[in-house]
Amino acid sequence: MVDGFELCHMKILVLNSGSSTQKSALFDLGPESSDEPVAPLWEGKLEWDGDKERLTAQNSDGKTVKEAAVVPADDRIASLDKLLQKLWQPPTQVIRDFSVIEVVGHRIVHGGPHLSEPVIISSEVKQAIKDVAAIAPLHNAVGLQGIELAERLFPKAKQVAVFDTGFHRTLSLTAKVYPGPYEWFERGIRRYGFHGINHEYCAHRAAQLLKREISSLKIVSCHLGNGCSLAAIDGGKSVDTTMGFTPLEGIMMGTRSGSVDPGILIHLMRNEKTDPKHLDEMLNRRSGLLGIFGVSSDMRDVLEAANKSNDRAKLAVDIFVHRLQAGIAAMAASLGGLDVIVFTAGIGFNAAAVRLASCAKLGFLGVQLDEEKNSSVKPDAEISTLKSAVRVLVIRAQEDWSIARECVRLANRS
Repeated sequence: MVDGFELCHMKILVLNSGSSTQKSALFDLGPESSDEPVAPLWEGKLEWDGDKERLTAQNSDGKTVKEAAVVPADDRIASLDKLLQKLWQPPTQVIRDFSVIEVVGHRIVHGGPHLSEPVIISSEVKQAIKDVAAIAPLHNAVGLQGIELAERLFPKAKQVAVFDTGFHRTLSLTAKVYPGPYEWFERGIRRYGFHGINHEYCAHRAAQLLKREISSLKIVSCHLGNGCSLAAIDGGKSVDTTMGFTPLEGIMMGTRSGSVDPGILIHLMRNEKTDPKHLDEMLNRRSGLLGIFGVSSDMRDVLEAANKSNDRAKLAVDIFVHRLQAGIAAMAASLGGLDVIVFTAGIGFNAAAVRLASCAKLGFLGVQLDEEKNSSVKPDAEISTLKSAVRVLVIRAQEDWSIARECVRLANRS
């Protein structure tokens, strides 16, 4: 036994709190460390678009539950409670009751300056997560709610936090210090980077698929979901990334603006008396695809409308692609070269049209996309031509399994 964990197969529940989704999965993992993802015994998902909620739960036998509801934005913890009860309720039941859950692993988006490695959750850890919640307003608060709910539902289980910022701890001072007053850096205002759990997984998975040592690869990982970020990964280490002090910086996202001229914000505050709360709401929840299209933040809806000649939808897609292309090129410059581009997460995994458009102007980097492979790909797979100097891959995000594996590794440390 190590730190209260018994070194045998464990039932590990993963709670993955996103800005517009709440994913959960149950794994049965042993002490062995595998590089191959293991399918969960059960997985559930909550998706929100405004006050519209979709709940899906499925077990490994294929039994599925789907529900739709209208839920106030401040009542999502009740929805998570309902989702988790599907673990022991027919038809998706896979355990007899809550008592068999031994470990609950949480994706925590922002670890702040002090938390980067996976850690057993204590009152001090919860306070540290709370302390930086204001700079990850769409994420840390719901992560804390998940921790508190898990403590109530699974009182005997160990709670483990795995941080999205952790992978980017290798950023150099050049990459992480902002060109403002140096006092900012001394006060903890710096680039932290996010989506690190999936960026790290995708880098290792790319090396595995290409049968190359990760130490030899320069990779640009494109995590494109409701939240979007790029990472420049050299030899398996993060050397640059588009998100920064908060998950708001970088390329265009579902409801987030990404990077904008800070002078715009000064202008709004000075001339339109816009207060910080309104700016927060505007930049985090009313911008991005939603802000331009005006109807939905879901890329599937935007692409469908664009294909029907909706000008605002087409503009939203064009801006998204333009900023994505610029971001990929910038990450390649940080690497001093490029071997692999990875597309991952909801948009990167599913939107062939976005991948095609994004690679269209990257020929100067040596990128050649195979349109047939791109349109029919079943990840994990390559979609570049045989002549392409840069390998382009589509890789399924495996954040839940990565978190579960970190729980096992933490259990095995002496």
